[in-house]
Amino acid sequence: MDAHDLRIGDAERERTMASLREHFAQGRLNHEELDERLDRTLAARTARDLTAITADLPSSEYGYAPPAPAKEGAWDDRHAYQEMMRAHRHQMREARHQMHDAHRQWHDMRHKMRHQGRPRHHHHGPGPIVPFLVVFGIVAMIVGGFGALKFVLLFAIGAMIFSSIRRAAIRRSLR
Repeated sequence: MDAHDLRIGDAERERTMASLREHFAQGRLNHEELDERLDRTLAARTARDLTAITADLPSSEYGYAPPAPAKEGAWDDRHAYQEMMRAHRHQMREARHQMHDAHRQWHDMRHKMRHQGRPRHHHHGPGPIVPFLVVFGIVAMIVGGFGALKFVLLFAIGAMIFSSIRRAAIRRSLR
């Protein structure tokens, strides 16, 4: 099938109408010719119809240019392009893995440098304040009854806040 016999779409019609308006602005067409050619452009169905509308106008920068016919080596070009894209994706994947490995090595080195020569503090259990709170709670229940539970609860909350602030300060000092 000839490329001129291919059906066209709205985009091709719009390009042709824009070129006709440009020819009108440059004085190559009068108002009646412009209207008549615009009507023919809107009614055009194939590339041949659009080419006929702008055939007598100069310059190929305006008007409709039908698609170039496929050359005989098009399959080879497409295959080469696919191979090239496959190789590019492989290179990008390798570069991403190298960046990830470099980041991991940098992170490990930074971690070793940060903790080099420092004793490791492993905190196990609730800490020394919990037994004190248990003893204080038992004494408060014996001495003050259930009204003292409010005080014990308030004290426990305060101790938890103090403990979390202390841990944050220790973490900051280790950095």
